[in-house]
Amino acid sequence: MHTHKFTVGSLFAGVGGICLGFKTAEYRGLGYNLIWANEIDEYAGETYRHNFDHNLIAGDIEKIVDLNIIQSEQNRYINIMNEVATDEERIKYKVLIEKCEEEKQIYREKQKQILSSKIDVLNGGFPCQAFSIAGEQKGFDDHRGNLFISIIKLIRLLDSVHGKPRVLFLENVKNLMSHDGGRTYKVIKSKLEKEGYIIKEKVLNTMDFSHLPQNRERIYIVGFLNKKDAEKFTMFDNIGEFYINKTVDERVRDIKKVIDYTLTKNTGDKYYYTKEKYPKYFITEEEYDKIPESYRKDVRINLDESITEEYQFYQLRRGMYVRKNMSNVCPTLTANMGTGGHNVPLIKVKDGIRKLTPKETFKLQGFPVGNGYELPTKYINRPYPESRLYKQAGNAVSVPIIRLIAEQILRVLEE
Repeated sequence: MHTHKFTVGSLFAGVGGICLGFKTAEYRGLGYNLIWANEIDEYAGETYRHNFDHNLIAGDIEKIVDLNIIQSEQNRYINIMNEVATDEERIKYKVLIEKCEEEKQIYREKQKQILSSKIDVLNGGFPCQAFSIAGEQKGFDDHRGNLFISIIKLIRLLDSVHGKPRVLFLENVKNLMSHDGGRTYKVIKSKLEKEGYIIKEKVLNTMDFSHLPQNRERIYIVGFLNKKDAEKFTMFDNIGEFYINKTVDERVRDIKKVIDYTLTKNTGDKYYYTKEKYPKYFITEEEYDKIPESYRKDVRINLDESITEEYQFYQLRRGMYVRKNMSNVCPTLTANMGTGGHNVPLIKVKDGIRKLTPKETFKLQGFPVGNGYELPTKYINRPYPESRLYKQAGNAVSVPIIRLIAEQILRVLEE
């Protein structure tokens, strides 16, 4: 059997969920070879480098694909410098102008690296905060919404050197489809079609197409340059064939694989919710009655009373009420779950109630933590902040879903 690896470039790589899905995908001796990845966030970059050995090109993709952005910045500083009154202010702008000059050299080099190889597949989970229900849904009015345009610019740059990538693979929040009455996605699709791609898209829920116990609906967009390839890719038309139906008992087995039930208050006290730490979340009826009505919340919260079942996930919604996930799986992990207790899912364990650990959130996304994938413990000689890991897991993709689609793409690419 011949082996062949298709080359892959990865934008907005985060902690490498899409990369890992492609890296582990195989079909009849075919696979993928990751050439480069790009990520702007330094902490995510650290987690990425910890787990992959190919080239991570760190930096702002907008500047990599369009060096004129830095030139425009520099021109603006030159104009301001010529107008300011004091020497002190002039020195300040002179420094900024010199910084732009250095940046031009750095980003020219980054662009060279990205364009150094022919890419068969270009992928990216482009920033979704602009379209997300959890964000403010500003779409293209939000700077992050326009990062999509960098994908178009890169396709054109690659085309001028090697030809366009044969396949595009993009991921985003489900809400992208309905954002601004469907107009946002229409613009995205038409721009990709203008570059010559035949676009297919599908919203898939992680819990329905993998063994991960997480409710996570995302849109997956696949683009093919060749009509023949597009016709062979029938996965989204026959999606029922890939559906995984789970019983409650099977869900429990899957949950046991991601949750560390050996963790106790002694070994992981910081994850536990107790009355001492969170008195507002353990109010008895008696205590509630004693609170003057004007100070009382409408709903009395008592986690001990609300969180009663093991192998289930609960959420403390905005610190106002407790809700059990009705699908017997974990609710969608979010990027802001590291910013406060009320965003991270809660579970009942033998010795109390606790939130998920960063390791568990990564496992809920399908990262094989402890089995080929490791979370960093240090960043620039300081302890690595767990809030960053929670954010990274919330922003990540579900690896098995990526692998599934990547393998279906390999079936198409097989000559």
